[in-house]
Amino acid sequence: MHTLKIGKYTLGSRLIVGSGKYDSFETTKAATLASGSELITVAVRRLNITNPNEANLRDTFAGTNVKFLPNSAGCTTAEEAITLFRLTREATGIDLIKLEVIGDTLKTLYPDVLETIKACEVLAKDGFTIMAYTSDDPIMARRLEDAGAHAIMPLAAPIGSGLGVQNRYNIVFVREAVKVPIIVDAGIGCASDAAIAMELGADGVLTNTAIAQAQNPMMMAEAMRNAVIAGRLSYLAGRIAKRPYATASSPVDGMIQF
Repeated sequence: MHTLKIGKYTLGSRLIVGSGKYDSFETTKAATLASGSELITVAVRRLNITNPNEANLRDTFAGTNVKFLPNSAGCTTAEEAITLFRLTREATGIDLIKLEVIGDTLKTLYPDVLETIKACEVLAKDGFTIMAYTSDDPIMARRLEDAGAHAIMPLAAPIGSGLGVQNRYNIVFVREAVKVPIIVDAGIGCASDAAIAMELGADGVLTNTAIAQAQNPMMMAEAMRNAVIAGRLSYLAGRIAKRPYATASSPVDGMIQF
């Protein structure tokens, strides 16, 4: 129930966390372990996981069950992302990746989905297991699936905004459009946002800033862990239909008359 399968990989948690914006590698580790996540995404252009002569996040997580998910944050073209992942795989052996190609680097950090699709087609042929960050557009989600993506990652809101799921209908539309898992990514601000995403039918949630910049990252990480589980159970259980007026919770048949 709680496991998540992406391509050839099976994870014991449906929560994926990020590694940015923490005050230290040790805090990153403590919060990640509190979250129960088995997958942490790393901007390999910004954070060291390959150079053994400098502080290295992989050394910090040695002995844990946490896998690394390299991402292409900072890339603005398909060619940049393709080159980055090829070099990263050569250096680390990691072939599970989060593909993101940013179209607006100044304000929204929205993805350039056309460039993302181009990169996805090449990287899929290279044998990568691809999780593709994209807009909440079901048409583009289907095209990414056709291009070889093993998971679709529609944004909830702009990266780091904490606004939560801004278009619930589109998350549902993306869920209906593709067969691969969808992981709601970007814009999660608190535990209830994660639960809502899961109740809409998402297979998982990725969050970074909401945990890393919380007043108590470890406590927020635990809250996110429980929210994702609760949201998944709520989705599977099936919510009641919404009604405009009240309905009695107790039966009226056989009610004592006065």
